[in-house]
Amino acid sequence: MPFEPDKSQPAEESSDEPSRAGRTNTAEESVRKRIRQSTPSPHRENTPQASPLGFVSVEELMDAAKGVTNMALAHEIVVNGDFQIKPAELPQGSLERTVRDIVHKAFWDCLETQFSEEPPVYDHAIILLGELKESLFSFLLPGHSRLRNQINEVLDLELIKQEAENRTLDIPKLANFTISMMGTLCAPARDEEVRKLQDIKEPVPLFRSIFAVLDLMKLDMANFAISSIRPHLIQQSVEYERKKFQDFFEKQPNSLELVTSWIKESTELLAKDSAAASSSSPCPTTVLNHAYIKLLTWDHECKPFPETLVMDQIRFQEMKREATQLTLLGTLLLIIQNSTSPGITSHAAFMDRMKSLIRLLLEGVGTPSDSTEEALATVSEKICAELGSYCSQHGFTPFSAKTEESLRGQIRTAASPSNQIYRLIDSRIQTFLLHYLSAANPRSVPELPGGLSPIQKELEEMAVKFVRLVNYNKMVFSPYYDSVLAKVLNKQDVWP
Repeated sequence: MPFEPDKSQPAEESSDEPSRAGRTNTAEESVRKRIRQSTPSPHRENTPQASPLGFVSVEELMDAAKGVTNMALAHEIVVNGDFQIKPAELPQGSLERTVRDIVHKAFWDCLETQFSEEPPVYDHAIILLGELKESLFSFLLPGHSRLRNQINEVLDLELIKQEAENRTLDIPKLANFTISMMGTLCAPARDEEVRKLQDIKEPVPLFRSIFAVLDLMKLDMANFAISSIRPHLIQQSVEYERKKFQDFFEKQPNSLELVTSWIKESTELLAKDSAAASSSSPCPTTVLNHAYIKLLTWDHECKPFPETLVMDQIRFQEMKREATQLTLLGTLLLIIQNSTSPGITSHAAFMDRMKSLIRLLLEGVGTPSDSTEEALATVSEKICAELGSYCSQHGFTPFSAKTEESLRGQIRTAASPSNQIYRLIDSRIQTFLLHYLSAANPRSVPELPGGLSPIQKELEEMAVKFVRLVNYNKMVFSPYYDSVLAKVLNKQDVWP
């Protein structure tokens, strides 16, 4: 198999003109209709995603937005190790989906009708075979000359037309060849889907399924290409983003004011700690790393975000929510461990179930629409119910009313700033992330602080994403950070 695609998440696209997306251009809509009407088969689509103002052509708009769009896409590919192109899903009930479904049905109904005639008509089938040939060619590498020759020989359209005229065309034979070639070219993850094609005997369902699997194979190829170019894209993206920021920097006075405030705040906090510990002054790298850690507790609603991090503000907000949920998860698991007998907490299957249940109930915590207090109240009820059921089924002494009420209270106040367990877990998570960020070898995992082993897997996954994002940001903006750090550290008069 020529490649193995990565599993990842899709990215959001950005635009210079978001306010224009909702406007309708009649001329462009007519173009869309003509495109659909002239499409030879339903799996070929070319539908524009937005309508520009009437006095701006699509080409002009694309040229104007290309720089921002390309930069955002390149940035997403670089910082998101799980980036993956996904099939586009049109909204249920939308006009475009309705039109697409009608066109698809009309085409396949027409193909069914042609196959049912006596003698069969193969006009549409020949078109599909030509498109199958093009699709198979798209998966070939320059060195696949033998496979190319086989495809040319079997899917020879001139010969196929002659066989159709002479009523000797063998559709099942051509379909089997296509399926065999797909099995040779697909990623291992598609082997089962390709194998299932052999069980379909009716020609129209078979053609539909073949094109559906080919579409998935094209996504696999695109995602494999993305994973391959990521290392080469990093340096180009770093230079491009730095140049764009430099343009902004030159036009805006005080354009590093928020960055300076962010780094200065971290410097002052470290200065106090170093004074209390009678240690030497922290180095610039330490200051900057601590500043990044503080982004996980940033007040995004009331506090402006540093200029160099604006593109990733939403990503840092998501990481803040993830860190909050992870801290709560670790806190609650430690509360359960401290409040129940070792005989219960030593049962790995039960604790895994509790962990999964708590994670599910905490999914909305950290978002404006979800109340942490309400979530913890629900968690307290579920945990006590689960523990009571487990004790009853396995012969453990049931909780007394007083013990159960104490456990409920501990769970409900788990997120309180004064909760010692929460503060301990939060501090140790930040310490782990800081050590991960400071590690000389990015592949080495630092020692896990005590009490975090129940959430080790989730914490390490978050650390990988966090460090990738931070290190890329450092590469892009290091000249600006170095300049600010030099000024801030030299002006500090709070060092011991």
